[in-house]
This record gives sequence, C-alpha cells and structure tokens, in this order.
Amino acid sequence: LNFREVTSGLKFPEGPIAMADGSVLVVEIEGARLIRVLPDGAKQVVADLGGGPNGAAIGPDGKCYVCNNGGFNWIHHDDGFSRPHGRADGYEKGGIQRVDLQTGAVEWLYTHCDGNPIMGPNDIVFDADGGMWFTDHGKSYDRLMDRGAVFYARTDGSFITEAAFPMITANGVGLSPDGQTLYATETETGRLWAWPILGPGELAKQ
Repeated sequence: LNFREVTSGLKFPEGPIAMADGSVLVVEIEGARLIRVLPDGAKQVVADLGGGPNGAAIGPDGKCYVCNNGGFNWIHHDDGFSRPHGRADGYEKGGIQRVDLQTGAVEWLYTHCDGNPIMGPNDIVFDADGGMWFTDHGKSYDRLMDRGAVFYARTDGSFITEAAFPMITANGVGLSPDGQTLYATETETGRLWAWPILGPGELAKQ
C-alpha cells in the first residue's frame, strides 16, 4: 500500500471525518480544537472546544457532534512523542458538544445522564433515525477509576439514556450495516462487545 502524508503538526488528532468537499475534519485532543484539513494539507481552525475533544461525527442537521473527554495531563518526550496521562488538573466536565461548521459556534448538549456526570466521552456514531450512540471511557486519576458506559441520545437535547454500564474504558463504537447490532470496544480489557439493538437506546443484555 502507498501512503501519503496530508498534513502534520496536529496535536494528537482523533475522529477524522471525510467531507464532501474533499477536506477532512479532525479533533485535536491536546490542542482542544476542531480542525479542517484541506486537500492540499492546509489547516483551518473551525472551533476552539476546550477540554479534550476525542471522537466526532456529522449529525443529521449537518452540524458536528464532538465527544469531549474533559482533557488529560500530557507527558512530552524528548523525541517529540506525546501521550496522555490521567485526568487533566483543570478538568471540569466531559460531555457532547455541538459545533456549527458555518459559524464555529460551540454549545454543550449533554453533560449528565439521569443526574450522573458524563466523565470522558470517546467515540460516537449516528443511526438511521438520527440518534447518536456514544461511549464514555471514564476517567482515571490518583488511585481511582470512573467506570465507563455506552449512551444513546437525541440531537435536540430532549433525550439521553444509559444503554450499557459498567464498561471498563469504553472506546470505539460502531453499528452493523443493517443497523441492528451495536459494537463497542474496551481499551484495558482488549474486548469487543456486540449487542442486538431492541430500540432507541435499548440493547439486549446477554
């Protein structure tokens, strides 16, 4: 396979989205921004998001929905390699942000579910009905670990539900081609989970 570097200098990019105009949207976890990378490699800042934007997806309304994990502390090595380490000292919250790609306006859509805080959202996928499934990786700090989960929510802010809990560092999430099965990964356990979908936000627990 032949690979071509499109651009460089991004600060821990995640969640690439291929756009119809040939550009690619990526979030920077360390840079805390949403970036548009043009076909010639030029970079444009779409929005400053704060925290730690992790996964992203385009919703049915054409806006970009971002899993913001609230941020990490970072370890920078002499060879230029950077890696996340624990919860950011300035951590305030995690949640789902909505970004207007035309204006760059950012709003927090969800930060809690049933009174419980969303700790560190990681990845997101939309179903055929326009609802979003997303994972919460949880947070690790000091001697503690907040367990993760899988959530389902509507884009208008009217509905969010916890679909699977507990998860140990829930990471990627995806749907089967027929939209009838949800898949989610756990980083620390190395597991890939699959659940039949019974309805919006409802999984068959086995």
